[in-house]
Amino acid sequence: MESSRKDPTKAPSQIGDRSTSDVVVRLRTQEGRDDWFYCHSHVLTEKSKYFADRLSEDWPTCQILDSRNCVEVYCQESEFDHHVSALRLLYVNNESLPDTWYGVRNALGILRVAIQLGCQHMAHACVDYLEAVPWEEAEEEEILRIIPGLGSLAEQILARLRPVDPIAVVGIFLSAIRFATSSPPPSMNELKSSAQEQLEYMLTEDDDAPLLTADDGIKSEVRKCVSSLLTRFCKELESMLCGSTESESKEGETRVLQSLLLDLAWACQILVKLEMMKDFVHNWVEMSDKILKAIEGAGPSANMLETKLRVIEVTAKVLEAIGYGTVIIPTARRLHMVKVWLPFVRRTRPLLDRVGCDGEDWLPFKMDSELWQSMESAFVSIVLALPSGDQAQILADWLSGENALYPDLTEAFEVWCYRSKIAKRRMAFLVGGRNGVTKG
Repeated sequence: MESSRKDPTKAPSQIGDRSTSDVVVRLRTQEGRDDWFYCHSHVLTEKSKYFADRLSEDWPTCQILDSRNCVEVYCQESEFDHHVSALRLLYVNNESLPDTWYGVRNALGILRVAIQLGCQHMAHACVDYLEAVPWEEAEEEEILRIIPGLGSLAEQILARLRPVDPIAVVGIFLSAIRFATSSPPPSMNELKSSAQEQLEYMLTEDDDAPLLTADDGIKSEVRKCVSSLLTRFCKELESMLCGSTESESKEGETRVLQSLLLDLAWACQILVKLEMMKDFVHNWVEMSDKILKAIEGAGPSANMLETKLRVIEVTAKVLEAIGYGTVIIPTARRLHMVKVWLPFVRRTRPLLDRVGCDGEDWLPFKMDSELWQSMESAFVSIVLALPSGDQAQILADWLSGENALYPDLTEAFEVWCYRSKIAKRRMAFLVGGRNGVTKG
């Protein structure tokens, strides 16, 4: 058709120029919207395979009256504006297509239309933009829905979405664990906290599998980093036991100690996920007397109260590992842990509760009821796993005076009473069975 040939001597065609238009694009929606756009066949056929096919002599309805002068395009109401934008962009020189595309969502909408209409250059430009800018999660999900229709264009975008090479994941993990267990300047504390959060997320099994599976090399590095943390913690304890006389020095030591305790509590989370709590538990058991001597010997202050809470947070992780059988230690050591830490938490909780009730806004720490519940459950489990005579001694002490307030060992007491009452019958049956005696 002669009118479809572009005359280079004429001014560039403009969409909506009815005087030069030789084809109408009728954009319609199921909701009843119906807009007409006066276009030019040479523009449409040059840049859109869809229009090239519709305006071709080979199109089945080409001989029907007005079929070559009017092309209907149906779309959803939500896609209408994107279709209009795409039609207008067909009139823009390829070199002049926008760089910004007015945001990711707009680019996605136009990309969908470009794919539908077979506008390859426009689709390429949209993909180039999308590949180069950040996405929100909802936008990323939309991109994933569009990708099947992109063909070879998808490769650019898929590079950002494909699973990372396992070697790269391990490299990130090792760098992060070293930084997360270091002592950077205070200005980098937020970055350190972020590293700790992401390390925990990498190892968490939720809707998806953990990002990596720890092999011997990874576990060795984690063990080394946590050992370094414990070593620095021990040095701070030794410094406290030396009894520095300068108050400013004491405050600095306390802040460092609190930071290390926070790191150790976080490290326990990582060790639990990696099933590596054994060494940490044994070290904490060995250090328990020294830890209590250092913090109990310090004068009473809000800072020391916070330090005690941080110690309790780490100890709760250790007691959980012991109480639930994650780490097995000898009976004597389990009994020692109860005798050392039970009186301490019994004395400390009322102090922390009292401060919490005072409503002091300046306090840098908050009480966590789950912490106390977790520690109480751990104590019950450990007590119930001790010899009955040791249980009796612990329970008798618990029932005296105000000691019954916390932790609540009622469950342990009830089980002990039941076991003690039926012990003779049980043991008689056991002894009888060993002697080959049976009862009729």
